[in-house]
Amino acid sequence: MGALSLSLHLSLCLLLLHFVISAEMAVPESRQPAAALSSPLPAETAGDELSFGHYANTCPNMESIVHNKVNKWSALDPSLAPSIIRLHFHDCAVRGCDASILLNHAASERTAVESKTLRGFEVIDDIKAELEKKCPKTVSCADILASAAREATVKAGGPFWEVPYGRKDGRVSLAQEASQVPMGHENVTYLIEFFQAKGLNLLDLVVLSGSHTIGRSTCGSVQGRLYNFKGTGKPDPSINANYLNYLKRKCRWASEYVELDATTPTKFDSVYYTNLQRKMGLLLTDQLLNSDSRTSLIVSALATQPMLFYQQFSVSMTNLGNVQVLTGDEGEIRTNCNFINRY
Repeated sequence: MGALSLSLHLSLCLLLLHFVISAEMAVPESRQPAAALSSPLPAETAGDELSFGHYANTCPNMESIVHNKVNKWSALDPSLAPSIIRLHFHDCAVRGCDASILLNHAASERTAVESKTLRGFEVIDDIKAELEKKCPKTVSCADILASAAREATVKAGGPFWEVPYGRKDGRVSLAQEASQVPMGHENVTYLIEFFQAKGLNLLDLVVLSGSHTIGRSTCGSVQGRLYNFKGTGKPDPSINANYLNYLKRKCRWASEYVELDATTPTKFDSVYYTNLQRKMGLLLTDQLLNSDSRTSLIVSALATQPMLFYQQFSVSMTNLGNVQVLTGDEGEIRTNCNFINRY
């Protein structure tokens, strides 16, 4: 089969797979993911819960404020861009996109062991402080996180997408619930079931995992794969030998950091998927996507067609931002993202 024929075959397979997955998921209408391989819905067809013009009259400069702040912080520390994307994921992964990860009190999600490496809280605080000056008690912290994740993606070289707004902030944040969030050592079945519980599908799982095209991880997250995989006393046999030697040199200490993408760590691209095919996925959850029959076809399609990943990432991030949102009277608009309101 020629290269062009193979590319077309993979595209058709991926498109067919998406429709099959969508039909099987049977997600309630208000939570239906956006169609794959297309842009998010235009404002006039968006659902009633969130809207693209939500702040048009009440805080018209909201997005420009978020844009400027994310750019300012990222210029000072480029590693903050992937950290903000991760912060948004951790928020949506527990109780939906309600800014519960930002609450800073005893036994909140933010204090959990699973959250100890999260960064970017100061960026969100800075954005919120500016918005409270310009538009008091108007913009939710959950909307700030969703918008900041988009701006961080663009700053890192990824795609732009329209973010619908209208999320409210939750009032509950429990440390024990943070254990639900995948931490890099789970099997694919767990990942699939976790995403399905959030109204997300296989395509979203593989595409959102591609956010690991940028950013870094602590070495403590991968040392088990390097020295004592599943109690065998040996390295994970699925790791490329040269990559294994590199990681052993890089990760002598658990507190050290290592790039999630060993090839192009600062570039938002589809090389992440090529790395998986070369057995160079850093986290176990990354590498398993290439060996599991349920996800390997999608990995192949995204590895061979860079624009497919670029376009689909915006769709899957839109789907992520719509997970279990609070609207209307279901939540509040915090004046300080770290604490629930007292009035």
